[in-house]
This record gives sequence, C-alpha cells and structure tokens, in this order.
Amino acid sequence: MRGLAVILAPILVVVAGPALAQEFTTLKGHGGPIMGLAVAPDGQVATASFDNSVGLWTGTEPTWLEGHDAAVIALNFSQAPVVYSGGDDFRVLRWLPEGGAVEVTRHQGKVSDIAVSDDGTRIATASWDGSINLIDGGAEQKLTGHQSNVTTVGFAPDGALYSASSDGTMRVWEGDDLSPRTILKHGFGINEMVIETDWIAYGAVDGGTRVIDRESGQQIRDFTLDRRPILAMAYHAASGQLAVGDGHGYIMMIDTNAWRITRDFRATRRGPVWALAFSPDGETIYAGGLDDVAYAWPVAYLDAFDPAIDGERSFLRDAETMSNGERQFMRKCSICHALDPGPSRKAGPTLHGLFGRAAGTVPGYPYSPILDGSDIVWDEVSVDALFDEGPDHYIPGSKMPMQVIRGADDRADLITFLKHATKQEADQ
Repeated sequence: MRGLAVILAPILVVVAGPALAQEFTTLKGHGGPIMGLAVAPDGQVATASFDNSVGLWTGTEPTWLEGHDAAVIALNFSQAPVVYSGGDDFRVLRWLPEGGAVEVTRHQGKVSDIAVSDDGTRIATASWDGSINLIDGGAEQKLTGHQSNVTTVGFAPDGALYSASSDGTMRVWEGDDLSPRTILKHGFGINEMVIETDWIAYGAVDGGTRVIDRESGQQIRDFTLDRRPILAMAYHAASGQLAVGDGHGYIMMIDTNAWRITRDFRATRRGPVWALAFSPDGETIYAGGLDDVAYAWPVAYLDAFDPAIDGERSFLRDAETMSNGERQFMRKCSICHALDPGPSRKAGPTLHGLFGRAAGTVPGYPYSPILDGSDIVWDEVSVDALFDEGPDHYIPGSKMPMQVIRGADDRADLITFLKHATKQEADQ
C-alpha cells in the first residue's frame, strides 16, 4: 500500500443557483455511517465506519481493514503508510503496510481520538474511560485527571501534549512526570481541538467554537454560531484553513490568517457532520455523516453546492409510516443488520432466516468467540430475552452493542415484524 496515489473518480452533479455543474467525490462501500476520516501526506484517504471497518481508498476502490469488534471512530494516517485506528471495542490498532494489524494499546472504554507526534515517536490515545494512554517507544503511561470522558487529544508542534474532555476542561501535560495543568474551563464538554504553535481552536457541545492563546488559555476569537454540538474539526496549516462540522450538518470554513469565516456550507440534508479532513493541497474537504458514503468537495466552490449527504437512514423515517414493530427494528437494529440474504458490509450478520437458526451460524460472519458453538437458537423466547435483558447480560462478551427494549408490548411487536421480514422465501 506504500506510495499509492489517490485518483478520485468524480461524480458530476448540477447544482442550484447559477447554471453550472461542479464535481464532487463519493467513496462508497461501507455498511454504516462514516465516523472518522484521515488523509495521508500523499493524498490517500482512510475512512472509519460504524460497520467495524477501516476503508483504505485507491481512487474509489477500497481495501477493507477488518479487525475491530465494534464501530471504528478514530483514525490517524499522519505516519503513512501506517494507519492507526481506535474504536468502541476499546482497542487501538496499528495497520501495517505488509498487511495485518497489531494492538497498540487497550482502554477500559471507547477510544475517541488518536494523536501521533510529528516525529512519529509518541502516540496518545483518548478514551471514554477518562484516561489518556501515552506510548513512547516501548514504554506506556496512563494519564488520569479528567473527571469524565477524554474526547480529544493532540500534540503541539513543539511536542507538548494537550487533552480535552466532556468535563469541560482542556489540559496540558507538563514536566517529567506529565502532571496536568488546566488551561481552560469551558463549562460544557469539549469535543474537538486543533493545536498550533501559538493558538488552539476548540469546539464544544454547546456549539462553542473558539480560539485561545495556547499558553495562557485566554480567548483570541469566537466563531460560535447557533448550531450545536461541534463534532468535527480539520486544519490545513499551509493555507490556514480551519473546517468545523456540527450537529446541524454545516461545515464552517475559517481563514485563520485573517480570522474570518469564509464559507458556511450545508453539507447534509439531515443529520450531523461527524468527520472532516483536508486533502494535502487544502483544495478539497472530505466529510462523513449518517450516510454510508464519504463525500469530498472542492473548497473554492462549496457555496455552489446543494447538500449531498442526505442522512435519510431508515430509522429516521416518519414514525407514522411504520408499524410499531418496524419502528423498533429501525431504531434498535437496522443500522447493524440487514434483512436481505447474501453478504453485507453492515456491522452485524444478516437477519434473513433468523427464526429457527442457531446463533453464530451465518456463513462468513466473524462472530465473537462466545457465540462459536453457542446453544442459543433464535425464536420468540430468545429474541424477547435478548432485548429484555440486553445483549451484555444475555450473551456476555458478544460484539452486539447494548440495546434494551423495556416494554413487553414493544418487544412483542418487534418479534412479529421480524418473523415476517426475515422469512426465507420458501416459507413466505
């Protein structure tokens, strides 16, 4: 995979407004929403998805990196061709150019961010367990002090380590013992940081989008708009462009040389912008959200485009158009499971032919060891128990995320829907 150049096949679309057509790029193939994006110095794109995989793109053709047991949400591609990924399975993996992956570190909660120092010698990982794992050569150190999830972590150009948390604070880890110093108390959870030589930009749950002096923490600029939360940030140092993605589906572009907003582009028709990354030349911005597709637009023409990420996931359909059983499926199951037969890139196995099937027996699906040889057979009783107790209690150690349906009537309606929707053709 070393040195692979990206040649992105464009999709031509006609945009609203002036009679012109512009090009944007789509990277299709994932089986779940795009949770993370990273671009290597040579332009190769990596995507992280709710489908438990990393996509490594050559043009619009993906190589799938499979190894996580849950959604992948954090990526770092700065040391290409090596890719680092972290996920909801609490693990950070290093993907090697010759193939395969090795575990770099493991947390006690979801991995939310991965930072690599400019010289590639140190790796810092942030987790919902409230800690940062710092790997320096062969040594690993756990840094604690935040009072809630550590949401983002990063190295400054001079190597200083910074972190921010759902506890609303930003800290720098100093001295030989890396003790924390709080440089900012925002009051709401901080989700994103961009760290430069003299300043730090951050985005928060309340929509706060601010720039502070890196040393003192004093505010330099405030770009807060009435949109929340801030979910993604990307920075292109050479051009001074800062991109900010939010829960309303907008990408705000800030010129950090003039400290002004240059564009405010609605990227999604519905749903958030979860991931952002610039191309190496800064001329293209990549974005991911609820769709199973990563998109890229030329920055210079952002204002000419209509939203491309439609966000029309089935679980967001008007509830009045579905039966209660279908609503339960759409909300609890559809993002991970298909109803159709055949292969799927979704995170879980297909439910086609579910009733009467032994657990852990869909060909080709990489089940967790707990389901290998399980004596569970899926029927009305076992499906009801699964959602009554929750997967973590009914099948401890399975990859299935926690999902509980409290109401007995709701569980019964789900079972009625599934019995019809998952029938083998010969049985219908």
